[in-house]
Formats: sequence, C-alpha cells, structure tokens
Amino acid sequence: MPASRNATNLKEGAKKAAITKGITYLEAICAAQRRVLEEHPEVFIYGQDVGAFGGAFKATKGLAQDFPGRVLDAPISEDAMVGLAVGAAIEGMRPILEMQFADFSSAGFNQIINQAATHFWRTAVPVPIVIRLPSGGTSGSGPFHSQSMESLYAQYPGLVVVCPATVEDAYCMLREAVRIDDPVLFFEHKYLYYHLKAESLPEDTLPIGKARVVRSGRHATVVTYSAMLHEALLSAEGMAKDGYEIEVVDLRSVKPIDTDTVLASVARTGRLLVVGEAFPWGGVTSEVIARVAGEGFHLLDAPPQRLNAKDTPIPYHPDLWKAHRPTSGAITAELQRLLGF
Repeated sequence: MPASRNATNLKEGAKKAAITKGITYLEAICAAQRRVLEEHPEVFIYGQDVGAFGGAFKATKGLAQDFPGRVLDAPISEDAMVGLAVGAAIEGMRPILEMQFADFSSAGFNQIINQAATHFWRTAVPVPIVIRLPSGGTSGSGPFHSQSMESLYAQYPGLVVVCPATVEDAYCMLREAVRIDDPVLFFEHKYLYYHLKAESLPEDTLPIGKARVVRSGRHATVVTYSAMLHEALLSAEGMAKDGYEIEVVDLRSVKPIDTDTVLASVARTGRLLVVGEAFPWGGVTSEVIARVAGEGFHLLDAPPQRLNAKDTPIPYHPDLWKAHRPTSGAITAELQRLLGF
C-alpha cells in the first residue's frame, strides 16, 4: 500500500476512534470553561478544590495549570464565595462559581437572591456571574447531594435559570451564560456527566430562553428538561411501538420559559404532560401547566398532568431512588392515563 494511502487510513481510523469515544457532558462543561477563559480576560473560576484538584467532579481539570491565577480555590463557605463573586462582578469581572453540589448553594442563598439578583435593579450596575450547580440525583447519593433546586431560584426576579439536557447545550449554554449581564444559575445534571456523549461540540445552539421540540408527535406533548428529557424520549420510543406519536419538548431554560413553543406543541396534540425531577410543590411543572391553562385552555382535549419526584427527602438506596424519581416507565403510565381521557 502506498505511504500516502496508509497515512490517510490511519487518519480515518483515528477520526472514527475519536467519534466512538465521544465527548461527555462533563467534558463539554470543562471545554466551555476553557473557551471562555481564552476569550474573556475578565473571567475567572472560583470554588472549593477547583484548582490543582480539578473540582469535585473534575469539571475544571487542567484549567488552573493553563490559566495561572484565574482558577482559584475557595474556602468552605458558599456564602463567602457568592459574596466575593458579586463584588468582583460589580468591579467588572465575570466570575464562574462552582458549587460542589447544588444542595450546598442554600448556604449562599441570601447572597444569591438578596444581593446578586437585586443589585442591578437597585443600582443599574450589572452582576454578571455564573453559578454552576451539579444537580439532580444519582444512585446512592441520598438527600443532601441530589436535590433539584431550579424551581426555588426561578421564583426570584433578576436570575436566569438554565438546565441543559444535552452535551451540545451544556457547552453552548455555558458559553452564552458568561456573556449575559444577569446572574445565571447553571444547573448541570450529575447523572448526565458520564451518561451522555457527542461526536463534536457546536459553535452555537438555540439561545437561552428558547425551548426545543426534540421529537415530533400528534397524540400528546411531554414538556420536560434536564435528565428527564432522556426518560421522556425512552417513553416516547416505547409508545411508538403501539402506534402513539408523542411530542417531546425540552425547555432548556426554566427562567425564562418559552411559553410560545409549549403552546404551539399543545395546539398540535391537545394533551399535555409536564415532567420534572424536582419536588412537586410549586415547581416548574406547575408553572408550565398554569401558563397553558391560562393562555391555551382552548387547545386542550384533556386535563393537563404533571409528574415529579415523590414529596419526600431523596432516599439513599438505589432501588428506592429509582422509585422516587420519574422514570420512562412512570412517564408511559401517565401518558396512557392521559390518552384515556
């Protein structure tokens, strides 16, 4: 074989191997941070063990070495972390904070909702910070490392709340979040860190605030976000075998919510199920149903339904955890009930 052809085959083989390996959701987050550190000199990363250790989940691996003085370890005080970031943002920086777990952000809650969220409205000085929040449940994590807190923060004006469900969105939405002048809470689902892969990273995607119709259908609409997108798609694939075409909408961001895309989907199907991993009281699922009932009641052929995690602390045991959160099987059961109206 000629040397040139052999070299070409080697390159093709390497390319195929790279695609097979893929880029994980976690690697996309690390790559996005590397990109914004390169592009924006005012960006720095701050969090517990984000420096030489690379973060609790290695989302900042290698960044401290490549960007000296811009990836900084924080004390074990989420309150102090957010306070420092707010002050730095006021002075023109664009900090990215890493909370080790979304649950721990409650220790910095006052700074987030009473300082970061309100500062622009009191002073006309923006606070462009991004708070990364490893969110949601994984097997055996228990009640202190598994909560989905997006609904809590979406309650407060002044905050942008995003929940990327794909590798591509994790990369593009984090880059976009850094450019936004408002505080952005970036809920990245821990279960997706290693369970999702993409062949490559795009340069852009839909903007924050726009939902995506991931699967088209005509019998019912499932509106969801984050890890529940993949459970909904599994359910829709299963129901297709019985002849049902289920439309699946990924919200992508929960503050703001793209009501227009949701209403357009309900107009096509006449039925709505909203699925979220968070606790049921006062959540994103309730908000979506309230908007559809208020603005699109005439589009509905059946009462809109929601499916959330159980209204209990999140259990440790893997079997109990699987029963606690919505699964594709639970979504299918709810859809079958909805289609019976």
